[in-house]
Amino acid sequence: MSWRKDQGRAERGYHHGNLKEALLQAALDLISKKGPAGFTFADAARMAGVSPAAPYRHFRDRDELIASIAQRGFEQFESLLTQAWDDGRPDTVTAFERVGKAYLAFAREEPAFYSAMFESGLPVDSNPTLMAASERAFAIIRAAAERLAALAPPGMPRPPAMMMALHIWSMSHGVASLFGRGDAARRKLPMSPEDLLEAEVLIYLRGLGFPTERRPGAAPTDEKPSGDRSGPWGKAK
Repeated sequence: MSWRKDQGRAERGYHHGNLKEALLQAALDLISKKGPAGFTFADAARMAGVSPAAPYRHFRDRDELIASIAQRGFEQFESLLTQAWDDGRPDTVTAFERVGKAYLAFAREEPAFYSAMFESGLPVDSNPTLMAASERAFAIIRAAAERLAALAPPGMPRPPAMMMALHIWSMSHGVASLFGRGDAARRKLPMSPEDLLEAEVLIYLRGLGFPTERRPGAAPTDEKPSGDRSGPWGKAK
């Protein structure tokens, strides 16, 4: 389910048991306008059309309300990344590029969810449900990195998949945060955020020794190279 700014406005208030959803929508709207730190619990209640005490029926405090939004965001994020990855079809490189584009698309199209997930300052490790949702989403990036690491050419050490996943996640997150969400103060680019991320990942892979050149019209290959790929990094975990 994708919450949008224009959804649920006519249904706000504590009617027919929809208080929880009304509060989530109100908070999502407030995040989109003021950021995750820019409103109070009472503001969310007021926007939902209920008394300041009403939110306590469902949420302990504002942080728990935002955590619920972040959890939903990670669930949607996981679904989008899973669809983009498509178990590495038709080949690892093509699928990997789709994951990067999906990451940027989510940040651009769901900025309120993105802010709740990554910019709220909530201690994710103190909320097991939120932590689990976050880990499931990151697992898609790690799975893609594992497949990519397996394409290391013969004679070169295979980089740890977790290291690659963290590096590529950092690059994707950086491009999304700086340029991918339409921020008014962002610098103008001579390329799209997608092209920027693709170039960044290309340089990164080239630095690790991966072949990055493609012959015109040639499809990427998923043939696994033979030979010992152990070395200073060790074998992929």
